[in-house]
Amino acid sequence: MPAILRSLQARIVAVFLGLIVAIQVAAWWVIDEHIERNARKDIHAELQTAQRVLDRLLKQNDDNLRQATGVLASDYGFRAAIASGDADTVQSALANSAERVQATMAAYTDADFRLVAATDPRGARFVQAIERYARRNHEGQADTSLFEVIAGQPYQIVAVPVRAPAVIGWVGMAFAVGDTLLQDVKSLSGLDAALMQKQADAPWHTLMSTRQAAELRALGTAWQPEAADFDVRRQERHRTVRLNGAEFDTRAVPLPGVEGPAAVSALLMRSVDEALAPYEALQEVLLGLSLLGVAVFAVGSVITARHITTPLRVLSKSARRLEQGHYDDAVTLHSRDEIGELAQSFETMRVALQVRAREVRRLAYEDHLTDLPNREQFRLDLRAAVEATAATGEPCAVLMLDLDRFKHVNDVLGHRFGDRLLRAVAERLRHSVLYGRHAVLARLGGDEFAILLPGHGATEAQAVAAAILAAFEHPMTLDDHTVDLGAGIGIVVCPEHGRQADELLARAEVAMYAAKQRQAGVITYQAGLDSGSQESLTLLGELRHAVDHGQLRLFLQPKLDLRTGRVVGAEALIRWLHPERGMVPPMRFIPFAEQTGFIRVLSMWVLEAVADAAQALAARGHTLKIAVNLSTRDLMDQELPAKIESLLARHAIDPAGLVLEITESAIMDDPQRALGTLDRLHQMGLKLSIDDFGTGYSSLAYLKRLPVDELKIDRSFVMNMESDVQDAKIVRSTIDLAHNLGLTVVAEGIESVKALRILASLACDEAQGYFIARPMPADEFADWLAAWTPPDLRLETSLLEPTVVS
Repeated sequence: MPAILRSLQARIVAVFLGLIVAIQVAAWWVIDEHIERNARKDIHAELQTAQRVLDRLLKQNDDNLRQATGVLASDYGFRAAIASGDADTVQSALANSAERVQATMAAYTDADFRLVAATDPRGARFVQAIERYARRNHEGQADTSLFEVIAGQPYQIVAVPVRAPAVIGWVGMAFAVGDTLLQDVKSLSGLDAALMQKQADAPWHTLMSTRQAAELRALGTAWQPEAADFDVRRQERHRTVRLNGAEFDTRAVPLPGVEGPAAVSALLMRSVDEALAPYEALQEVLLGLSLLGVAVFAVGSVITARHITTPLRVLSKSARRLEQGHYDDAVTLHSRDEIGELAQSFETMRVALQVRAREVRRLAYEDHLTDLPNREQFRLDLRAAVEATAATGEPCAVLMLDLDRFKHVNDVLGHRFGDRLLRAVAERLRHSVLYGRHAVLARLGGDEFAILLPGHGATEAQAVAAAILAAFEHPMTLDDHTVDLGAGIGIVVCPEHGRQADELLARAEVAMYAAKQRQAGVITYQAGLDSGSQESLTLLGELRHAVDHGQLRLFLQPKLDLRTGRVVGAEALIRWLHPERGMVPPMRFIPFAEQTGFIRVLSMWVLEAVADAAQALAARGHTLKIAVNLSTRDLMDQELPAKIESLLARHAIDPAGLVLEITESAIMDDPQRALGTLDRLHQMGLKLSIDDFGTGYSSLAYLKRLPVDELKIDRSFVMNMESDVQDAKIVRSTIDLAHNLGLTVVAEGIESVKALRILASLACDEAQGYFIARPMPADEFADWLAAWTPPDLRLETSLLEPTVVS
């Protein structure tokens, strides 16, 4: 044996290739078995579907025949013609009834089954079928039509007795079961179909088929089931047959006949070769991948073998990594010779260098006061998180917080007490807020801390910020001194607010100082927070100019009373018609206005415009409730009730005609302050509504304390309730909850008549959405209202399933 074949490298390559070949062969066998099994399962399902299609078509024919024969048998004129012996009238009635349902033939016999009239010369044979059907009817077995072959043509037959009041005769009708039925089955299911006949001991033969005519005899020969295959209880038989070299899975559906349970059978066929064809291409791809995998593993095994057979190369590589400062990779070479002793010496040296490097790193990257990472270490961690975000697409978030009143504590109680307080703050953040969370806590200097949340976005950052503020609500006690601390917290998210570590830190600091200046607790960075942001300054200036120069427009979207179908109100919406940019979307300037506080100016503009619109509508005979949205800053404005009271007095507006919509989050930002403002507004007679209900985090215990009159279900639940059972349950539960609290319910986001009717059936009070009308200029609202036609709100039974659940 050559030396190269005895080498460790050759044996490693042989083992690797042997394993991969064995795995690939096993995988190929398993995949092939699964493909065959799944294909057979799919074929079985397709045959079941085809049978259901056939049953449905035959049922339709049966229904038509029963209806036609039943109507004819109960027709007074027809019975009168029978009584008078008017054969021509009987003949004409049979022909007309058969023509209406497109029946192939119709016949009437007397009570002794003697033919009186027929629409087809083969009536005599048809009379025998009618008599057999009548016998089965007498025995209680004629619950479906019968199938019988007459002159080589299968027919579907139904017969009904004519009573006056005793049975005086029988009316029978038949459909020819032919190529049309089989072609319908094929077009609806995609499967071939045939009609087979077997009489007494004669073999099965094919009456007709969707296959080529030349295959009829071959099909009858190929499909010859034995008597043992037939199960009368299942009423179906399965067999795999070969037809002209092709394999077919078949299902025989016996059609009930008067001469035996299988006199005529429908044979459904699915080509196995065609079903397996799509998988053959997949198998070829898998074969190619398997060969490619073997080749890749062959190359990889050679490379791996070369690396592990040269221990000196490993030691050389370890020495170079130690030289570069990489002390974490242990030298794991195990050998009992001199090379092993050298490797052990390398490992001892590596451990000593690692201990010294850790101490140096601790001094350079750790805060000595709190034992937390310092600013430099936090910057490195943030850079790594930013790189991970770029690679995986998962966001990361940074929270920067600065303690309130810490300088005062330092000045009064001394720096030593301040240092101890900083350590206590770090301990509280670490164990009370971040315990169990994957996060990095660092002290940046002074009383500034930072938190990195890898793999999390704004939602988790907001939750952590809320937990920090909640933790600071409890005073800290040191040396009999109780210190009440707070914090301003700024949040940034990568990549939304930046893709560089320094950029994110700078913007987090901007947001943090904005939170402290506004005493807002937590602020997420926005472009408008940068005092040097030219875009923010420009947008604010243009927005002020828009208010002063009439560029704002009032739009109204109607609200529908679901009990009466009348329009009873509208929601006021603001639009900005910019002379250069055109119609500026609300989401472009409303959030910015909320951040800068300019939202209060916009809210007062909307209220003034609504008052003018209400007066104009009243002049045309329309008294409606108009809803106006209020922001968090509006609720925090203690002068808001006085401003609205002055406006109502100037315009002589009924307070009950004005609805103020407030979001759950706006209330929960400062519940006590918001509650005071809401109480004053409610006492003035204004209607209050909670907007976007279900998307916030208010508790039911707090909800019942609010002086509100209305809940507005968020559009996200309403728009999905037709297809999502859970959303439908939420809508139903919200309506029941509101009514139990004595509140009215408004649903927004209606985009179909089905949704409108479902809400009406759930006793929802009002609705709005694009299906009713899109928002329109206020000066066009009265004309639209005059042309409005209430929709039909009656709910069809079919609309109740499966969306609306009990």
